[in-house]
Amino acid sequence: MKITGVSTPSISITPQAGAGAVAAPAPAPSAASSQPLESAVLQPAQQALRALPDFDAARVAELRDALSKGQLPFDAGRLAGLIQRFHGSQG
Repeated sequence: MKITGVSTPSISITPQAGAGAVAAPAPAPSAASSQPLESAVLQPAQQALRALPDFDAARVAELRDALSKGQLPFDAGRLAGLIQRFHGSQG
């Protein structure tokens, strides 16, 4: 028998009457149980992060301009080495 990862959504399984009750799974722990810890410990950090912009668009434009004019040194080999070093230990 060959098993493939393909599912067949056209097949539906319905429980039969009188087939015995199946216990419902226990509910997952809610986020409310960890809420006091988050409020006490993480709230100041969350507020500080919300106050920051997603990114500094003006700074990004400035760096792009400097790169395109050759004013900002760029070493592709060094960048590749750093990426490889970072991801190399995770693979």
